[in-house]
Amino acid sequence: MIHHVLNILLLSFLVVCALAVERTKDLLSAVIIFSAYSLVMAVTWEQLHAPDVAITEAAIGAGVTSLVFVVTISRTRRYED
Repeated sequence: MIHHVLNILLLSFLVVCALAVERTKDLLSAVIIFSAYSLVMAVTWEQLHAPDVAITEAAIGAGVTSLVFVVTISRTRRYED
């Protein structure tokens, strides 16, 4: 029962993060929300008994991709027109 409630909460948070990233005009905020999305997705993969995919999601999705986005934003404008 607790496992199902946790999955519903995680999936709900993923939807909220996806909508928040789409709506924000501050690109740095969008990157932070995207990082949270990737970390929750990694937890979701772990709940689905796929630890290799979870580790990859955490390392690439939340780590490397976020770093590349932050570096790119630092070299351009922070706010979307």
